[in-house]
Amino acid sequence: MTLEELTEGIRGRVGEKSAVAATIKFDFGEDGVIRIDGTSEPAVIDNSDEDADCVVKVSLDDFSQIVEGGLNAQMAFMTGKLKVEGDMGIAMQLSQLLG
Repeated sequence: MTLEELTEGIRGRVGEKSAVAATIKFDFGEDGVIRIDGTSEPAVIDNSDEDADCVVKVSLDDFSQIVEGGLNAQMAFMTGKLKVEGDMGIAMQLSQLLG
């Protein structure tokens, strides 16, 4: 999946009101970012590289697999494919967004 496809997919999953009232950034390195501002209503999902309460660093390919259900996010975290910076409590709520 491309960054644009993933951004649209996340936008559809989050909807108008985010289940997580925080800012979250998925950082794909050189491939870009997806930022969710769940403190706004309606929620803002964009590709701006701004500060966030929680930053999830993962490759675009691995994130695509997580979203599609081919890779378990907890397993990705435990094997180092996914790294979390910032509020770990927010990271624990991400399953509500990623389904």
